[in-house]
Amino acid sequence: MILNKANLSEIDNSSKPQPEIFALPEKVLQFGTGVLLRGLPDYFIDKANKQGIFNGRVVLVKSTDTGGADAFASQDGLYTICVRGIENGKAVEENIIAGAISRVLSAKSEWSSVLQCAHNPDMQIVISNTTEVGIQLVEEKIDQAPPVSFPAKLLAFIYERYKAFKGAADKGLVIVPTELIVGNGDTLKQIVLKLAAYNQLEEGFVKWITESNYFCNSLVDRIVPGKPDEGTAGYTDDLVIMCEPYRLWAIQGDEKVKEVLSFHKADNGVIIEPDIEIYRDLKLRLLNGTHTLSCGLAFLSGFTTVKEAMADPGFGSFVRELMLNEIAPAIPANVDPVAAEKFGLQVLDRFSNPAIRHQWISITMQYSSKMKMRVIPVLVKYIETFNKVPDLIAKGFAAYILFTRPVSTEGGKYYGSYKGNPYLINDDKAGWFFEAWKKTPSPTAMSKEVLGSLELWDRDLSGLPGFATAVEEHLEKLSGIL
Repeated sequence: MILNKANLSEIDNSSKPQPEIFALPEKVLQFGTGVLLRGLPDYFIDKANKQGIFNGRVVLVKSTDTGGADAFASQDGLYTICVRGIENGKAVEENIIAGAISRVLSAKSEWSSVLQCAHNPDMQIVISNTTEVGIQLVEEKIDQAPPVSFPAKLLAFIYERYKAFKGAADKGLVIVPTELIVGNGDTLKQIVLKLAAYNQLEEGFVKWITESNYFCNSLVDRIVPGKPDEGTAGYTDDLVIMCEPYRLWAIQGDEKVKEVLSFHKADNGVIIEPDIEIYRDLKLRLLNGTHTLSCGLAFLSGFTTVKEAMADPGFGSFVRELMLNEIAPAIPANVDPVAAEKFGLQVLDRFSNPAIRHQWISITMQYSSKMKMRVIPVLVKYIETFNKVPDLIAKGFAAYILFTRPVSTEGGKYYGSYKGNPYLINDDKAGWFFEAWKKTPSPTAMSKEVLGSLELWDRDLSGLPGFATAVEEHLEKLSGIL
């Protein structure tokens, strides 16, 4: 039995949408059909609809046609969200049948239907996730069917709405990109305005863009790895996805934005505030920074996945103390200690999720740039604040140096070796490390070389009081594990 409206009454699931959901008006145009959008924004909208809060559905726009039967059409937009993981220290396992999606349109073959959505007076919101590459300026005319780039498609849609409602101030849109770039809303707005100028669109329209539409910066955070390993009991679902319990969609906006995005009332995972940078800092330092400082050490300790390492008492303790005792009190931004601890404990739950296989080797990708962006500001702030060396950060830094020791190169790629087994060093600075290790084969000398490199850090880290000595000592001890 396939999951669709006709079979919904036969499916035993308390979270399934009731018939009245399918009569709700279309309020959202969403560029993208991927698992993150379905597991986060569409999840929130579905939850709000079931509580009678938002009362609107989502039209998806996919960039390409797909061959054969479309699962969205055959399933009437229904799909299952399998929530698996740990929340507040307790196991979570829930299957939610989501009914927020009304239909899916192909930008390639149904562009006129996409533009027709601009004539819908109930339409209020545009959401996107076109990858970071999607938000780029491509100078092109918007009268193509369709334009090539996402910003040009968006401009064409906004212009169609402007014409349909003769520039009415109350028919502007709230536009929320979720692409993983800092200032995604601001960046998208600037590109749209440049494209409007390139297309020589009238001054009144440009004014309407800036005065009647809201481009919101946003930050999304939820691991949506795809389909669960196990099947969904009782029915066939080609669109099923798995999510961790944790969810965050931080959106920069005012009271007007809150009013339009009323689905935020249904779940505290949606945060709408004038400044969302604190959430970016918390994620960047406590989640990403801890990952970066742990990945090399975990890999060289024989752990394959994050959950495997967290299950080990010794390594789990290292991660916890590193995050809560060294990183949290040294976040460069002005972060409330209580908020930092709360977020940190949520991250520890996420790291321990038994349903997600997050491999340490994948976290080492672009190790050097991650270390520079995520860790160095915390390191400097810690030493300035406490006038001592953060020993666990020093240990993580030493493991980074050891992991990025290439022993061979082939086809422009560099490989390290752990207990005789080669591994790829997927780092733009791998060539630098290859040459540096040839010149300075001893761990102590290599530590000085790395810390003093302006090419790596844009500053000399060897002058940080006591840090070089601590890294050298850890590097000497860790060298024996290879």
